[in-house]
Amino acid sequence: MLLLGNIVDTLGGTLHGNRQLEISGLASLLTATPTDLSFLSHPKYQSQLAQSQAACVIVAPAFEAPAKARGACIVTPEPYHYFARLTQLWKKNRDASNGPPIHPSAVVDPQAWVADSAVIGPLCVIERGARVGAHTRVHARVTIGEFCTVGERCILHSGVVIGADGFGFAPHQGAWEKIEQLGAVRIGNDVEIGANTCIDRGALEDTVIEDGVKLDNLIQIAHNVHIGAHSALAACVGVAGSARIGAHCTLGGGAIVLGHLSLADGVHISAASVVTRTISKPGNYTGFFPIDDNANWEKNAASLKQLHRLRERLKRMEAQLLPPPEQDPQP
Repeated sequence: MLLLGNIVDTLGGTLHGNRQLEISGLASLLTATPTDLSFLSHPKYQSQLAQSQAACVIVAPAFEAPAKARGACIVTPEPYHYFARLTQLWKKNRDASNGPPIHPSAVVDPQAWVADSAVIGPLCVIERGARVGAHTRVHARVTIGEFCTVGERCILHSGVVIGADGFGFAPHQGAWEKIEQLGAVRIGNDVEIGANTCIDRGALEDTVIEDGVKLDNLIQIAHNVHIGAHSALAACVGVAGSARIGAHCTLGGGAIVLGHLSLADGVHISAASVVTRTISKPGNYTGFFPIDDNANWEKNAASLKQLHRLRERLKRMEAQLLPPPEQDPQP
């Protein structure tokens, strides 16, 4: 439970209402109770403002008048960002005393280094030479492989594996010879990694995740991948070896980036797309075959197989029907 006055003192904003009002929870406009704090982040939800029973609502300056007419409000230029920071304050207050920083069941190698302010959850493994930065939280069953580093203020959710061997094998006489993965993984500050996501160590150089990157659940990052600052990858994305993703990129759920390709800063890939070439300009990109009923899909797929042959036929027809291009006069 927090007082409205304490919230504003910590996060800023202009409060219209009783500073001593107690807030017991956070909720959406329609589900909020008279002791909850809510927010209005988009004009299309304005109609819900008057109906809301929330004790207080976070709003932009454009909605200050209707919010004040309804009751208490906090006015701020970016309500959704304010609400995000409020959730962090709420969780920090709720988890103020949450047991020992390193759970007794965790295994931390004597040659690993863990900052005093880091939190290591149950059944985690921190291997030789690994480093975990200040104020980083490592949830249950996370493994951080040897010589891998995790920066400050990071969150690693349950089941994350940092620094498993990259998928490297050399073919030899019909069999596969293992290539030892001698690099590590370097993770910057303020990175969040979702449950059961895997980031493989590099073969020779390190796999790198820069500051502020957000990775969802069940993502595979292969060896020697480099992901630029503040990029965000949704669930089930797969990034093949040695691919480079720029800063401020987004990849929708299930998207695939093939190995050794590069994405420029500010590239946004739609869900389920397969990136098969380097993208050097920022923008939105989509690449998948639209879903259809199976009979139509099979017909279209069969047609696609004929595109090259049809293209060659069209070129021959054009050559017969169209006049030849004009030649430049000889000097």
